[in-house]
Amino acid sequence: MQHITILGATGSIGVSTLDVLARHPQRYRVYALSAHSRVEQLAAQCIAFRPLRAVVGTAEAAGRLSALLRTAGLNTEVEYGEAALCSIASAPEVDSVMAAIVGAAGLAPTLAAARAGKKVLLANKEALVMSGQLFMDAVQESGAVLLPIDSEHNAIFQCLPSDYARVPGQSGVAKILLTASGGPFLNREVATLEAVTPEQACKHPNWSMGRKISVDSATMMNKGLEVIEAHWLFGAPADQIEVVIHPQSVIHSMVSYTDGSVLAQLGNPDMRTPIAHALAYPERIASGVGPLDLTQIATLQFQRPDFERFPCLALAFAALRAGGTAPALLNAANEVAVQAFLDLQIGFRQIDRVIAHVVDSVPHGAADSIDAVMAQDAVARQAAQRYIAELRAGQAK
Repeated sequence: MQHITILGATGSIGVSTLDVLARHPQRYRVYALSAHSRVEQLAAQCIAFRPLRAVVGTAEAAGRLSALLRTAGLNTEVEYGEAALCSIASAPEVDSVMAAIVGAAGLAPTLAAARAGKKVLLANKEALVMSGQLFMDAVQESGAVLLPIDSEHNAIFQCLPSDYARVPGQSGVAKILLTASGGPFLNREVATLEAVTPEQACKHPNWSMGRKISVDSATMMNKGLEVIEAHWLFGAPADQIEVVIHPQSVIHSMVSYTDGSVLAQLGNPDMRTPIAHALAYPERIASGVGPLDLTQIATLQFQRPDFERFPCLALAFAALRAGGTAPALLNAANEVAVQAFLDLQIGFRQIDRVIAHVVDSVPHGAADSIDAVMAQDAVARQAAQRYIAELRAGQAK
């Protein structure tokens, strides 16, 4: 029996994880669940899975959750705040941690799980984007097992040779090919993107995701962050990572080898597949996802990304090459800019302007401690908010 903590249980990854766990009650037991503010949804999950602990973002949310669980006759211990998140991620009783909190808020508990030597199922790409070397050092020092949940990185993991981590230079890997759907605006006239609304940006053609990640997919910043994540997960330099647009989202990613072979992982676009793979690794379990029928797909298309259409992807490659805290600055500026777009404070094509301004104007530092990374994160957010205010006032250069 494996005991699981799910960080971010009410998000799309958390919900899909619980769906997979419910199919295998003889293998998995939920130890703890967390959510920031979706108290009613978290209460329903607690009633269904009866975790020992539940964590929310604030004291007020904790009070509401406690009342709901008492009414349901549950004895689940309710806590709140970052320290509680770190506690349920590193508790001795826990075997595996699904790290699915979106954004920088997921860094501390995900790192706590890594330092505690857990099996870390990584859906929070920001942990590696912000603190790649620190995070990978923690994994190595503690003996933690790190398994990627993003469909692209999970696909790459499945396509790499089993000894890749031990002898990366002798594995014959030539290139990592990250596929991208291109999002909802792949074929829209670039000149019309200024008028894009949040509702349009959040309408992904293939995947069901939260609003922030949906906007990131529309700008392709999501793919840019995945490029940085792939660098740390697989030890690949920027020049060894290529993004290929594949609108059908059937091939989730590929690995190209020096002998001319290209290995690909295919499947229906459903996050339960990589979740089930990581939960049971190295075994395989049913995920609830139907088999892929290639005769129904009929056509698979591929194209190179257009950086005029997707400037955020170019910004991410540049931040990876710059190193240090540049990726943390990029991530923080993007989070602020996306929220401003969702709040109708800036336009869609101003998202990349905010990010570029912050990365160019804030001095980069060394990402040699979590304190240094979080300090740069805070500076970047302040710079992004100031620039957004200038944009709104028509004073931005």
